[in-house]
Amino acid sequence: MALLLLLAVLAATAVVASSLLLRWNEVRYSRRRGLPPGTMGWPLFGETTEFLKQGPSFMKARRLRYGSLFRTHILGCPTVVCMDPELNRRTLASEGAGFVPGYPQSMLDILGPNNIAAVHGPLHRAMRGAMLALTRPSMIRAALLPKIDAFMRAHLHGWAGRRVDIQEMTKEMALLSALRQIAGISAGPLSDALKAELYTLVLGTFSLPINIPGTNYSKGLQARKKLVAMLRQMIVDRRSSGCAQDDMLDALLSGNEGTRAKLSDDQIIDLLITLIYSGYETVSTTSMMAVKYLSDNPKALEQIRKEHLDIRKGKSPGDALDWNDYKSMTFTKAVIYETLRLATVVNGLLRKTTQDVEMNGYIIPKGWRIYVYTREINYDPFLYPEPMVFNPWRWLEKGLESHPHFMLFGGGSRMCPGKEVGTVEIATFLHYFVTQYRWEEEGNNTISKFPRVAAPNGLHIRVQGY
Repeated sequence: MALLLLLAVLAATAVVASSLLLRWNEVRYSRRRGLPPGTMGWPLFGETTEFLKQGPSFMKARRLRYGSLFRTHILGCPTVVCMDPELNRRTLASEGAGFVPGYPQSMLDILGPNNIAAVHGPLHRAMRGAMLALTRPSMIRAALLPKIDAFMRAHLHGWAGRRVDIQEMTKEMALLSALRQIAGISAGPLSDALKAELYTLVLGTFSLPINIPGTNYSKGLQARKKLVAMLRQMIVDRRSSGCAQDDMLDALLSGNEGTRAKLSDDQIIDLLITLIYSGYETVSTTSMMAVKYLSDNPKALEQIRKEHLDIRKGKSPGDALDWNDYKSMTFTKAVIYETLRLATVVNGLLRKTTQDVEMNGYIIPKGWRIYVYTREINYDPFLYPEPMVFNPWRWLEKGLESHPHFMLFGGGSRMCPGKEVGTVEIATFLHYFVTQYRWEEEGNNTISKFPRVAAPNGLHIRVQGY
């Protein structure tokens, strides 16, 4: 009896202590006048656990309670979430006017101090200029598309008669394709080592920055160290070889191909990590989900297959795709855009205030994050009628890609510099996939969409020759 009484007292004490701690944290932030409504959760941890577990439901519940602008504390930062399309557009267009990139500390630490998402001002312009030079249309047409075509043809060879996990195959495809373009790396021991560390690094960027052994953040930091060492050795080997490889690494080391000012080795390494990371995540996920949506929509599959078979009619079996072929893939691009929209591969973008900033009558303190939450824009019925329906034909209408709230590739001066080359990779993958194979899903495949789009148990398909 005494033990039960003691347990009851301890439980009551814990409840009271928890309530007082939560209340203290709210009062601490409420001292600042002019903040948007909202809750801040626990000290240090904030509402990160609820945010990561509930995802879109977390956002919707708070929007119903507080409106389209509310405060919270997620991923180690006091944050204002903005779900207003016009306010989001203005925020993304206002870099330098009180806003700079504001990605979580875990992402900044793991991707490096010189990653393009973290820097601003002259360094951002230099690094963005380098990336744009490496991925501009003339570079894609002359150098990248032939490599992408040859890689996709080889990667997709021999799938007929196999049960394939399309998630794993698109992950491998996106990474190996990026490594081929960036540094001429083919499948082998080096790519396997890079792949293992990259997978760990990605998980670390979506974690609390608590450096305790065994946490995803700690593992991510260790993966970064190993990646940096491998890339640094790659740079040393490239310089000592004296042989031109005609790839992105050559262009960065020499300052050729219009990359303007030469970057330091540390800047090049962080740029390479960012190129691999961003391309891997978006290209692999979008390719996987395009296969999923085409499986579920036979009419769309029929039309995209016809588009690609028409391209092949004018070619012999061994002929590669060229730039004109890519530019003719109108429906394919519509499928890619609709996949990005419906799957919401990117949920939003983060900014950090460099001074107190006014937003809709509220004052956002210096040093706070602004989460430009674009997910709900993708499901706005005014912009996209029947938003939960996979309808690539909507993108064939003029003006949809240019409307002011189109944010599938970011916005403002931070518009994704790799947009075109990523689209080329996905389109080339779909070209060889739909012209060579037919497929059907097997097993109980489920898709989770937050914080990353993924198939927890894989996305399995049975592939047959077409």
